[in-house]
Amino acid sequence: MRNILITINDIKLKATLLDTDTADLIYEALPLEGNANLWGDEIYFHVPLACGEESDAREEVEVGDLAFWPVGSAFCIFFGKTPVSIDDKPRAYSPVNIFGKLEGDFEALKTVQSQSLIRVTKNQESE
Repeated sequence: MRNILITINDIKLKATLLDTDTADLIYEALPLEGNANLWGDEIYFHVPLACGEESDAREEVEVGDLAFWPVGSAFCIFFGKTPVSIDDKPRAYSPVNIFGKLEGDFEALKTVQSQSLIRVTKNQESE
C-alpha cells in the first residue's frame, strides 16, 4: 500500500493511493507542489503531468477522494460540495481519475486560502 503526505500551511494529511495507472503516475512524480485553487469544497492545483481519462473516470466523487483532472492537469482534493454538486456530495466539473483517499479528519481543509502552498510527498513513515 502506497501512502502520501499532503501539507498545506500547518495542515498535514495522509492519504492512501489506489492501484491505478494514475496513482502510479502521481507517485512516481512526487514530490509535487503548487498553489491552491478553490472551487467550493475542492482544492486543486496544476501539476506537470499528462494523463488521459481512465475507463472509470467520473464526475460523481466522494468526500475525501483524491483525483487527477485530465483536462486541466490538476491534482484535486474533494472534501465537500462543489458549485456543480446535485446534493451534499462533491461533483467534479468534468470526469476525473480517482487515484486515492484521504485518511482521518480533514475538516481543516475548510480553512485553506486560495494560493496557499501545497506540497505532496511520499509518506516515509509507511515505507
